[in-house]
Amino acid sequence: MRRRARTSWRSWSLRRQLLVGILVPTLLVIVFNTWSLHRKALIALNTAYDRTLLASAKIISEELDVTGYDDLAELRATVPYSALEAFEADNQSRMFYRVSNMQGELVSGFAELPVWHGTIPARPPYAALVDFYDTTFRDQPVRVAVLLQPVASARGRGMAVIQVAETLELREAAALQILWDTMARQFLLICVIALIAVLVVQRATRPVRQLSESIQERSEDDLSPIDAAAAPRELQPLVDATNDVMQRLSHLLEHQQRFVRDASHQLRTPLAVLKVQVQSALRDDLPHRQALEEIGGTVDRATELANQMLALAKVEQLRQQSQPGAVRWDVVLRDVALDVSTLIAQRDLDFGILTAAAPVQAHEWMLRELCRNLLHNAIRHTPEHATLNVSLQVIGNEAQLTVSDSGPGIGDALASRLFQPFSAGDVRNGSGLGLAICQQIAHALDGHIALINRRDATGQIVGLDAVVTLPVAG
Repeated sequence: MRRRARTSWRSWSLRRQLLVGILVPTLLVIVFNTWSLHRKALIALNTAYDRTLLASAKIISEELDVTGYDDLAELRATVPYSALEAFEADNQSRMFYRVSNMQGELVSGFAELPVWHGTIPARPPYAALVDFYDTTFRDQPVRVAVLLQPVASARGRGMAVIQVAETLELREAAALQILWDTMARQFLLICVIALIAVLVVQRATRPVRQLSESIQERSEDDLSPIDAAAAPRELQPLVDATNDVMQRLSHLLEHQQRFVRDASHQLRTPLAVLKVQVQSALRDDLPHRQALEEIGGTVDRATELANQMLALAKVEQLRQQSQPGAVRWDVVLRDVALDVSTLIAQRDLDFGILTAAAPVQAHEWMLRELCRNLLHNAIRHTPEHATLNVSLQVIGNEAQLTVSDSGPGIGDALASRLFQPFSAGDVRNGSGLGLAICQQIAHALDGHIALINRRDATGQIVGLDAVVTLPVAG
């Protein structure tokens, strides 16, 4: 249930979340503030009206007379109209009083008003022996003030108990009026805060809506960067990340389009040649064995071309994936050398390999494809019975692979375009994709590749060195 509520909250719009997040806590604070103000208003009203009750009791006490002393004292009371005037003026609440001695004997007032049996607080709220309490009189709730008043005259001395009771209509009406006034002001405050919050949230989320509209209005093939220079600072990371993704998608789409274009162009030639060879065999222009050998050679070249084009596409796919882990380049190199050992033996090459431990951060398939293409090229261009050397060493923070063949090297004209796709040095024996794949892999792994003609003391080219440098992992 909690997970469902969290999911529902997250599915809300940004504006709705902001408004609810602002207005709900504000409303709770205002409700608590209203309740607190109402309680304080009630306390203030009780204090004010209790003071009036005490004043009425004191007015009554000023008109008391006594005859006799202490327990034999007889009290007389004359209640003036001024003691009741404060309560009769509002025509809402009514006042009752009772004057008695300490034994509870009635002197004046309402006899049915219950006799006070309480105690005076240790620290009364006023400078008098007074106590306040709530009770019921004539089926109505009343507030009662009790004043213990010493009475003295030339003829005696005694203690009077003066009780003044007031019904609560006036207090309740005043409290209700204060409550309504407070709620009206708080409601007005809520409306103002809500209006301001709506305007502020509307203005704050306007760049998000504009950005969304701008992206929705784009065509399907528009992957240009989003121009959001006026977007708030909080949106810039999102815009930058979106632009980065769109740039990668644009690069990947361009690569796929180029791959489809090149594939359709490059596969057309071997398929056309294959069709001609099949037609020639059907006409018996060549002996069957020779015709099948030519067809087999064409199929092999087409297969190699398709495999290398798929490898070139896979390099781009792996480039878009997450950061790979560390791989031992020397182990991969020796495995690939073992795989091509049959080709080396067929040409009777003097093969030498020297490796050092070289961990690099790369996809193992990339390293294997890099080594395989370099070794195949070197074997293809090295004359029979000649020398082919491979070395892998670590220099500082870099691992360097050198494949040294004994071929004719490369000319200046070919060197400028040898890493371009389909630029083969020997068009009869190669597709022109091997070095392009090697360069793409080297760049994907933050490295570089170079082809260097090796010369003897006289300046004569005696071979070619393919040098690949990659950063060491860690």
